[in-house]
Amino acid sequence: MADVMIAVTPFHGHVAPMAVVAGAFVAAGHRVRVYTGAAHAAAFEAEGAEVVRWREAPDFDEHDLAATFPELGSGTGLGQLMRNIEQLFIRTGAAQCRDLVEAYGTRPWDVLVAESTSLGAAFAADRTATPWVTVCLTPLTLLDPGTPPPGFGIPPAQGPLGRMRDRVLIGALRAITRRLQRAHEEERALAGLPPDGRTFDEACYSPGLVCASGVAELDVPRPDTGRVRYVGALAASPDASTAGRAQSLPEWWPELLDHDRPVVHVTQGTQHLEPRDLVAPSFAALGRQELLLVATTGRAGVARFPFPAPPNARIAGFVPHTVLLPHVDVMITNGGWGGVLAALSAGVPLVVAGGDADKPEAAARVARSGAGIDLRTGRPSPRAVLRAYRRVAGDPAYRANAERLARRLRAHDGPREVVELTTAHMTNAADPG
Repeated sequence: MADVMIAVTPFHGHVAPMAVVAGAFVAAGHRVRVYTGAAHAAAFEAEGAEVVRWREAPDFDEHDLAATFPELGSGTGLGQLMRNIEQLFIRTGAAQCRDLVEAYGTRPWDVLVAESTSLGAAFAADRTATPWVTVCLTPLTLLDPGTPPPGFGIPPAQGPLGRMRDRVLIGALRAITRRLQRAHEEERALAGLPPDGRTFDEACYSPGLVCASGVAELDVPRPDTGRVRYVGALAASPDASTAGRAQSLPEWWPELLDHDRPVVHVTQGTQHLEPRDLVAPSFAALGRQELLLVATTGRAGVARFPFPAPPNARIAGFVPHTVLLPHVDVMITNGGWGGVLAALSAGVPLVVAGGDADKPEAAARVARSGAGIDLRTGRPSPRAVLRAYRRVAGDPAYRANAERLARRLRAHDGPREVVELTTAHMTNAADPG
């Protein structure tokens, strides 16, 4: 039995997969603590883990970030994205580290398992000289030799011109993120650590083991160093207990089971919830089509949008993917990686509107796999949505490619594999010879 500390930034999209990982460690007989925000404590306690809450690190409500981080403002675009990364993920790093080092002093852990936005966990692993593992919940953007620069959603370079393209874009990326690099260096110093020469975007990846959600077919080709291991989708098994599931389903659920129209699921995800970006144009595009639109708001208990819904739409806060997706013909999404993997695990083709952060990478990878269409914007027009839906629904190749990826994803038991890989990593760290 090992003592395991898991670090999770308090966003629902990060908490849901890491709660399943925590449960897998508990089921394997390990003693588990989870460092996360107060709002998500119950999710991990339900899995049998102890919770260490953000204390020095400023805990926050993901649906009201400005209450904790007033400097964020309410803008959009690249500038807003840079502010979010700096304030939420970098400038909280030293405080996270202090919380974690205090927890280590109370009871040392054997290994630290951190999802890939937990900069404080990377600092704490250095401070405590303990082995650590990264669980990547987004499309893997680790910059390995020969891989394209992350964030642009571009394919690997081909020939001298392609390699020149990558050098230029990497230079541009370093210039754009210079402020973030300074923030990282300052936080590392505040955590009591010397400079290590790593860039902020590399710092959250363990040098020993990265468990990447997804499969190699959804990534760019990488050198096989043994560091990156693909673990499939980090989700509860479809065969897991269904206790309480019926109570969580909307009242219109029986209608979904008893109809002969195609079902289209539309989701804006659980973060940056502006339904006018994707849900509204999807309603405008598909509201008069002979199909059933199932839209989720991403907010528990909130089953409405700030605009009218067409007659063929059915709305809920959340519906478990394991229950909904077997009935879905096409999913329209903002590109959240967890939702993308859930759809592909069910063999459901996609229309992806990736606006910022990791979303353009997710959209581009879906398109390259042949399992869907990349709308190349987070705010598509109704016409663009309609055209993409008709292409995906009308061409069986999209469904065939989604089903091919489903077989690859289903070959994995992601949570169990994270446990097994972490256990092996601990053994190797204790006995490197």
